[in-house]
Amino acid sequence: MPNIMPSTTAPLAAATVEWPPAAPATVAAELPPVTTMLKRGLRGRCPVCGTGKLFNGFLRVVDRCRDCGTELGQVRADDAPPYFTIVIVGHVVIPLMLWLERAQTPPLWVHSAIFLPLTVGLALALIRPIKGATLGGMLKLGLITPPELEHDDAPRSHA
Repeated sequence: MPNIMPSTTAPLAAATVEWPPAAPATVAAELPPVTTMLKRGLRGRCPVCGTGKLFNGFLRVVDRCRDCGTELGQVRADDAPPYFTIVIVGHVVIPLMLWLERAQTPPLWVHSAIFLPLTVGLALALIRPIKGATLGGMLKLGLITPPELEHDDAPRSHA
């Protein structure tokens, strides 16, 4: 059997690696249970304290909670809330469309008149609470953008 050990007997460099890496200190208080954070996010409140507002506008997240100081701007939900919204709205609208088609067989304009506004309305009504709950879950899991990468919107060259 061949020897798979390295031929040198010199000790490896004494580099200590801490796993998992320490998360940046972005939370000013102890985190509540995940269900509490999800519910607070659904209501548009800070997932940590429950009193500060989560949004500054329709979907723009505040940089920092005005009550507890949690850096909410470092939690980047990106595409998750739209995906969750599409899944939920699709599971509501498509069965209704299929039921109507099987029960009445209406013309296409009736489907359009009913289900286009319903789809848009449901999506607009759900996107904000879903984004809040997603931010709460991500904050609990420690999925936070490091400060040095937070506002890195500059185009990158591949030279």
